[in-house]
Amino acid sequence: MSVYMTSERLADIEARLERDGRVVAAELARIYATSEDTVRRDLRALAAEGRCRRVYGGALPATPSRGTVSARSRLAPAAKAALGAALARLVEPGMTVFIDAGSTTLACAERLQVRGVTVVTHAPVIAAALVENEGVRLVTLGGQVDRLVGAALGGGVLAAVEAMRPDLLLLGACGIDAEAGITAHSLDDAAVKRAVAARAGRVAVAADRMKLATAAPFAVMDLAACDILCLEASTPAEERRRLAACGPAIIDVET
Repeated sequence: MSVYMTSERLADIEARLERDGRVVAAELARIYATSEDTVRRDLRALAAEGRCRRVYGGALPATPSRGTVSARSRLAPAAKAALGAALARLVEPGMTVFIDAGSTTLACAERLQVRGVTVVTHAPVIAAALVENEGVRLVTLGGQVDRLVGAALGGGVLAAVEAMRPDLLLLGACGIDAEAGITAHSLDDAAVKRAVAARAGRVAVAADRMKLATAAPFAVMDLAACDILCLEASTPAEERRRLAACGPAIIDVET
């Protein structure tokens, strides 16, 4: 019989998530001297309250929804600027590039200096950052804008994406984990991300440390399908190893 009360287990699970970045159901069952079914019920209860995200075999910390693009841009601005610049350096003359919604991809658009590129975006703030950039041929996708995502979503955007084959997708991510992959807070946003990724020649994503080892509710893609992952150079070595083992080329960025 478990020596832990339910409330004690829930509090301890949250503490372990904060300390270790993940929990494994089988290991928790051993620690609490209870069944894996009981632990899975605990994880479901925490997930229902938004206090974790369940993944196969355990759980990850929940990726917090941090408001609009402008609000997110004020968090870790130096890291976003450096990561955005790293994404911008991936763009080459003659490319067609899809820039996804996000605060780090916005930082990329603001630093894009290559001439002779076509940029496609469904994010108004990214379009605004590029509209006076004479080196860019700008294509925007319209529709009803989700203010939290910061982009037009829905069937019209998906239909337009079906006709595209961008050379490079600069993907925005809400959460990134070796097991959970790349995730998003919005179902419609995840659908657009998946559709563009399926048609892009290469996919690149940049993530500050707050997004690593976390998961949002909706799956976008496995990390194995991501070609390039830009990380802060200060990312812990073990986390970097786990991400690199999934297949993407890692670019370390000094922030």
